[in-house]
Amino acid sequence: MLTMGKTFNREYGIRTEIMNGYYNIGIFFSKRSNFLLFKIEPDFSEIKDYKRNIKISMFKNISASLFCGKFIDLHNYRKDSLDIMNQFEGIKEKSVVMKFNESLILSKYIIHDKDVFDSLYIYGFSLDKFMKEFLFIVAERHFIDRVKEKKIVRTTGLQIATTPVLEFIKNQ
Repeated sequence: MLTMGKTFNREYGIRTEIMNGYYNIGIFFSKRSNFLLFKIEPDFSEIKDYKRNIKISMFKNISASLFCGKFIDLHNYRKDSLDIMNQFEGIKEKSVVMKFNESLILSKYIIHDKDVFDSLYIYGFSLDKFMKEFLFIVAERHFIDRVKEKKIVRTTGLQIATTPVLEFIKNQ
């Protein structure tokens, strides 16, 4: 069992199908920081002939992911009141399917007479040829630092893929 302690005091859960089984994915975060962590629990209890060829990768820097580098546009920007690293901007290829897009608004603040939101965005992507064999989750934390009056955007990624899908991505 994974114990996060006091630092990560929130969890958002997703249940998704992969290879005729399921993964229960928890995204841990805190209202007081921009850090994100994943918890993954496989559930293949109803499959008798399950073959263990699924690989799971986590990315603190999603620009290091081959999938993001080849299929996803990321945005970076810095100025006095804004610090964005690897924010999801768009999909490069038509073969990428957005499976889900969810958002959680945690708080609203007014900084420089403008409404800003402390929030969590979660995007799930797959490839149209490999819908049941591939999932890439981008968790994007929009954190408001009230002391510095600054919005900080950070992302992390989780990739669940079979070996043939990883070879396909590598060869694209």
